Amino acid sequence: MLTVDQARDWLLQRAQVVRTTESLPLLQALGRILAEPVLATVDVPPQDNSAMDGYALSSADGSGPLPVSQRIPAGCQPQPLPAGTVARIFTGAPIPAGADAVVMQEQAEVQDDGQVTFTQPVKPGQNIRRAGEDICQGATVLAAGKMLATADLGLAASIGVPALTVYRPLRVAVFFTGDELTEPGQPLVPGHIYNSNRYWLVPELMRLGCEVTDLGIVPDSLSRTREILQDAAALADVIMTCGGVSVGEEDHVKAAVEAEGSLDLWKIAIKPGKPLASGKVGQAGFIGLPGNPVSGFVTYQVLVKPYLQRCAGLLTETDTAPARYPAGFAWERPDARREEFLRVKLVQQDGQWQLQRYPNQGSGVLTSCAWADGLVRLAPGQQVVPGDMLALLSIAV
Repeated sequence: MLTVDQARDWLLQRAQVVRTTESLPLLQALGRILAEPVLATVDVPPQDNSAMDGYALSSADGSGPLPVSQRIPAGCQPQPLPAGTVARIFTGAPIPAGADAVVMQEQAEVQDDGQVTFTQPVKPGQNIRRAGEDICQGATVLAAGKMLATADLGLAASIGVPALTVYRPLRVAVFFTGDELTEPGQPLVPGHIYNSNRYWLVPELMRLGCEVTDLGIVPDSLSRTREILQDAAALADVIMTCGGVSVGEEDHVKAAVEAEGSLDLWKIAIKPGKPLASGKVGQAGFIGLPGNPVSGFVTYQVLVKPYLQRCAGLLTETDTAPARYPAGFAWERPDARREEFLRVKLVQQDGQWQLQRYPNQGSGVLTSCAWADGLVRLAPGQQVVPGDMLALLSIAV
């Protein structure tokens, strides 16, 4: 069996990145992946400015009393400061030539004659934001391959950039196989189950920013499965399905993918999980998740989600170590051959944050995924005793 890391690396190396780009106004670019780096054409701030409402002065003039020679609101261009005077200044306003400090108004006292004295010693540079302190002209402000967050859009606006070049969304086509599947809202006849995989997978892909084509349930028919694969390959970058990739007589996905393209069927040392199919149909990548809902959910989170992010153009994955928390549970019978991903929740107990596991970790218990806000990764044979520090892989929204 492949290790989890081997399978993940194999997928990432074969990810075909979307190359088509488009330019979007800032207010439409949230959640998109940046295709080109953004360089600063100006300094931010563009000139020295005041960090406070107060008084600008030369520190050499001491604590006063000093007369007020001008008033400087934000947005105006000040006159040079005459020696031996102060300027009334407001937050964000440019520092006048001749001033090297700003005293906050709470440390200033205005005398009856209008002159100002200061209650604290004046130090050069105090309360002044220097030109380029935040961003220097020519610096890379946003790197290509980054998923744009709200602060990124504000940052781009701060250097005057009105639009960003982003990759088009990754196009993913999904379908679900099995004559036993029934859609929610329909009566459940004996021998059938509701199609739960559709209702966690499609929203997960949408949350990732993918453009999803949902082809629904495909009957257990080789010819029909081949037709669906052909249709999907014509419109998608990646085709995904859940189940139907084993060697059973009614599992036609494996034969259909092999007939229309190529397929690797892996056994991965992961629990829950184990089977994962990867291949190509035409120019589209193919991913076959396990049909068991929990196995599919965990395999998606651990292996397939990073692959899809790479296909979409994301390069700035978080390389920092995940947060670690003490275990509030015991795990005494680990799997000796496979890595285990336990469904856990971060809770506060006696004033301390700790991890609790869902009582039933069975691969068919989708309740565990809905209850959990993260996964804990355990090495083969790894036992857990309360207090052990464990890394948390978040799966929460």
